[in-house]
Amino acid sequence: MKDWQLAQLNIATLLAPIDSPTLADFVAALDRINDLAEQSPGFVWRLQSDEGNATNLEHGFGDDVIANASVWESVESLHNYVYRTAHAEIISRRKQWFTLMRDAYTVLWWVPCGHRPTLQEAESRLDLLRTRGPTAEAFTFKKAFPAPSDRQQTETRTFDDECPAV
Repeated sequence: MKDWQLAQLNIATLLAPIDSPTLADFVAALDRINDLAEQSPGFVWRLQSDEGNATNLEHGFGDDVIANASVWESVESLHNYVYRTAHAEIISRRKQWFTLMRDAYTVLWWVPCGHRPTLQEAESRLDLLRTRGPTAEAFTFKKAFPAPSDRQQTETRTFDDECPAV
């Protein structure tokens, strides 16, 4: 029985306004890359506006920063999407669109099955990673932590290896 899912946040500081020619290729790829995520094994959910993207969501990172949050079944499923699909091409071009960030800009953490994190929650996890380094509460691909055990919910759940519908 699966009681935990992996949440992630990544942020990027834009080199130019989102509607600028500098970011045209990035913006043009967003729908394709978001569709790829949603069709990838292990994908659960992504934070998005009513328009279907996350570039126009309000957050506390600054006006020139975009944020992406999602939930996955496992570290492996997210890792495969990020580094073993067409998403890797976007990562390889990030210097064309985003400034180099000195602080951590990606954070992973476990959430109870069915939980959908807010940007405020994600921001607090990123702050935790930046101040304490990788811990079980906020970690990275390089230093990942296993999902916590969940003996209490195991006794009450009747689902087989899946989270309940939200």
